[in-house]
Amino acid sequence: MSEITDIDALRRAMAENAARPEGPARNARAEELLTAAEKLNVALAVIEALGHQLKVYNYSSEKGKMFVPFARLLRMWDERPENFDEYETHSLHWVFKWVSSGMLDQPHIPLASIEKWLGEMEHRYRLAGYSERAVRSAEHSVAAHVGDLPRAERAYAAWLAADRDGMADCHACELHGQGWWQAERGRDAQALELWRPVLEGEYACAHEPHAALASSLVPLLRLGRPDEARANHLRGLRLVRAMESMRGAYAEHVEFCALTGNEARGLELLAERPAYFTDDGQPQSRLEYMSVVALLMDRLTGLGLGDRQVPGPAGREWTAGELATHARTEALALAARFDERNGTTYVGERARARMERRPLVERLPLGVRSVRPVPPPAPPVVTAAATGQPDLPALLAEARRLSDNLRPGAVEAWAAVAEAAEGVELDPRDRAELADHEAMGLGPEGAALFDRAAELYAAAGDPGEALAARARAAYVRALAGDVDAALAAVSGPYDEILALYAAGDTGIRQTASVLMGRARILMRRAHEAGEGLAEGAAERDGPEAGPAPAESRGSEAILGEGAGSRPDTVLSDAEAAVREVLALVGGRVGEDVRLAARAAEAQAMLAELAGLGGDLRTAAGLFARGAAAFVAAGLPWFAVEYEARLASLAHHLGDMAEAERALRAALEHGGAQLEATGQAQLHLQLAELTGGRGDAVEAAQHALEAAHWADEAGEGATLGAWARQQLGGFLLRQGRWAEAAEVLESALPDLTAETHGDGAIVQTQWWLGDCLSELGEHRAAAERRLQAAEIARHWPEQHDHATLAHLAGESLGQAGLAEEADRAYARAGDLWRELGNVHGLIRSLRARAWLALRAQDGLEEARALMAEAVREGEAARDTAPDAESRQQLVAELGHTHRQFGDLLARSVSDDTDDASARAVFEEALSQVLRSAEVFASLGDTALHSRTGAELAAGRLEADLGRPADAAARARAVLAAYDGHGGHGGHDGSETDDGDGDGESVRARRAEAEQMLRLLAEQPD
Repeated sequence: MSEITDIDALRRAMAENAARPEGPARNARAEELLTAAEKLNVALAVIEALGHQLKVYNYSSEKGKMFVPFARLLRMWDERPENFDEYETHSLHWVFKWVSSGMLDQPHIPLASIEKWLGEMEHRYRLAGYSERAVRSAEHSVAAHVGDLPRAERAYAAWLAADRDGMADCHACELHGQGWWQAERGRDAQALELWRPVLEGEYACAHEPHAALASSLVPLLRLGRPDEARANHLRGLRLVRAMESMRGAYAEHVEFCALTGNEARGLELLAERPAYFTDDGQPQSRLEYMSVVALLMDRLTGLGLGDRQVPGPAGREWTAGELATHARTEALALAARFDERNGTTYVGERARARMERRPLVERLPLGVRSVRPVPPPAPPVVTAAATGQPDLPALLAEARRLSDNLRPGAVEAWAAVAEAAEGVELDPRDRAELADHEAMGLGPEGAALFDRAAELYAAAGDPGEALAARARAAYVRALAGDVDAALAAVSGPYDEILALYAAGDTGIRQTASVLMGRARILMRRAHEAGEGLAEGAAERDGPEAGPAPAESRGSEAILGEGAGSRPDTVLSDAEAAVREVLALVGGRVGEDVRLAARAAEAQAMLAELAGLGGDLRTAAGLFARGAAAFVAAGLPWFAVEYEARLASLAHHLGDMAEAERALRAALEHGGAQLEATGQAQLHLQLAELTGGRGDAVEAAQHALEAAHWADEAGEGATLGAWARQQLGGFLLRQGRWAEAAEVLESALPDLTAETHGDGAIVQTQWWLGDCLSELGEHRAAAERRLQAAEIARHWPEQHDHATLAHLAGESLGQAGLAEEADRAYARAGDLWRELGNVHGLIRSLRARAWLALRAQDGLEEARALMAEAVREGEAARDTAPDAESRQQLVAELGHTHRQFGDLLARSVSDDTDDASARAVFEEALSQVLRSAEVFASLGDTALHSRTGAELAAGRLEADLGRPADAAARARAVLAAYDGHGGHGGHDGSETDDGDGDGESVRARRAEAEQMLRLLAEQPD
């Protein structure tokens, strides 16, 4: 670290320190700089060093340290005010506000001292000629803090009534404070209206909109505007995350998580800032932080997670329950200190109220990865009689009602029956049903239990249901892969049930069950053949064509050795079995919901068969009929699978409207019965469709829901990562850069080449780089773009690699890393050359030229690079393959000449001697005139580019002392727009084509007229 020998070196060191991150290291350096300043024996140096120390203390967790340097500054002012220059005089009065608010945050400072200080501030401001505005604002803070609400309202009114002057806080800070008070008084809508200009970026400062975004979260939730609250959380957290001094705002983000079902995210935030638990330089913000920690821990404990390990103060491990007790104790102790100082109970009351807040939203998906804490399973609910024993008859009746009507919850109801029936002697019919339903939950493992159920049904005198159970046993064997054995096993029950039904010895429900079991087995065999049929379908002329000959398909390979059936026979056998079900139940579905379900399933089976045969349009229609039948039967949740498959077919057929309709219907019909994975998949498909038709807002909402449901399903690292990646892209398309960046950064760790493909990783890095660039985080943007370029470097097609390298060059240049930027542009230029992309090559050369100009003595290299760009453009123009390409290359050449001239003109500095400056200006003029000529060759399509070059030439001619020539240029530009009337169309009509034509006309005319006025004002 260089020695500080004069005030200029001190100022450079303070500027360097001011740019460092907030925290103890910056504060310590400020203390070192004060010591160095004292050694200079220059009063102003000490004053500036004290001011610097005050600033870094104020913007840190050590705010309590600022009173000592301020007292010293004030004493120096009182003794020798002439030692203060204008800036330091203003700064001294400015920091009165910091000190007054800082005193409120320190409970050891007596209230009487704070009131005395407020009077001192008012007196000194009056002497200095300042308005009362800042004083009344400070008074309002004091009154609001102690709970003197009438005085606070009076001071608030006086604050707003006083004139704004040089001591008033910036607009952003004032609006934040005013909105905070409105929210405190329960006037949330007024608060948000006051904050609106800050939240929308009209006003900003070092701590705004950071604080306003945090303060807006709970009011937005209370007003029922959760989408805005989510957006403000993602934006605001990004701003305050690295700012040590904003513990209070950070606490509001933790509180937001606790109130929206995002407890896991709240824990992540606590883990990110462990020092916030113990930093004691500002007791007020520590009170706020510990209050919301207690709120979050109480929320977890209420969910049954009190024993869960959580982040807490260093030195030991904490459970949620333990940290809840600790945080509450700390918060109330701090509140008690403030109340003792203030002589009121207001601070403690507010802290208790905050800790006792209840969730405002049960679950607000945020889009970022965060798994919801899962509470321990609740004990099973068992219906019991007065004796405390399960009411088995009631449980049986409820289970039968649910299963007979195909209602949700039937599986759980039969499980409750089984538990209640342990050790109870049941009749054969009851035991048969129990075995039957237990087998249904076992899948392929349930065959033996189905057979046992069949024996019990037979013993109970129900041969039809016994045959149905045997058919179910056969079907689960098919699910296990032994289709031939399943067909053999179902043939007996099939023949027997038809005979029983014909004789009137069994009902239609049992008969339909056996027929459906056989149809399902034949469908399994059809699906085995389907792969071969699908391969052949691709060779046919169209989707309506019939099955191709089996000989061309290789039936032995499709069906397995000894299958004995051709693929077309397999399909026809399955279709016949399905139609037999339809013939049986047709016209009778209104009698029994189970029969309606059989008919609907049969329609869906016919759809599958049509699809296997290659007739996709018929398949789509049949899936729609099957889904509609389930809905008509009052079983909409069964329609979901078929609506999802319909959506896939419609998408394949190019009918995006039908695909979207089917997906929306699937979500509607699935409702609460739809599993989390299904919700995620359907929302993700809808995101793709709505995004594809340009509705990025709705697409983002579906992607958000998809991410939420994927997390709920435990698929956050797979399906959830896809959803987050898409959500980030849709937010980016809306220009919501901060939100998009948060989501994309959350998605990246889960995206892998094996699961998602390296293309998804590159796209995510690319989008993230775009977001960071828009946010002004250029170094981080460059890192993302370089990481993406490194992956794309290995791809066969190199256009993405070149584009990313070029973008990385832009970011590196904007980050002030000129050498790194030049290497990136050079890499991009080599790639553009290899790809034959002359436009990219020329632009990379121009960018390198501008970078070279920044370096000391870099003009010659910059000139050489621009000259190379001109040569590349001329060569490409002369060898263009067609007229359109030639026109584009001519325009690129015109821009290159123009930039060449601008670069040369900007290379002239104040210390350049007149002769050298004149020579460079002449060279620049020649390039700009060449640019105008090139654009002129393109006619009206390049009118604005030509007139822009003409005006640039006019400015150079004025600098060269040729005002008449400069005026002629300006008049020529005005003449070029004769007939435009200030509008874009040559006929005087208002137009505004791709480059904002009407606006360009007005701008060019105004610029030309201004040039003429300035030239006229120059002395002869």
